[in-house]
Amino acid sequence: MKGDMDNRRKLIPFWVTLMFGLMSLFSMISKPSFATIRRPDAVQLIGTGMCFGVALATLVVFLRGRHST
Repeated sequence: MKGDMDNRRKLIPFWVTLMFGLMSLFSMISKPSFATIRRPDAVQLIGTGMCFGVALATLVVFLRGRHST
């Protein structure tokens, strides 16, 4: 039972970064200026990609740690 709670706590960074990434991505896609990307839009897309990257890395670390124990 305690192991389940520890696993959930380890997944918090994954869910937080995933949610920020999704919010930013949907915000970007819904803009009419998405077809003509400007510099601030490109920076926002880079930030979105970083959030997805952190979420993916956190998930991989979680899954690798889960199998090793």
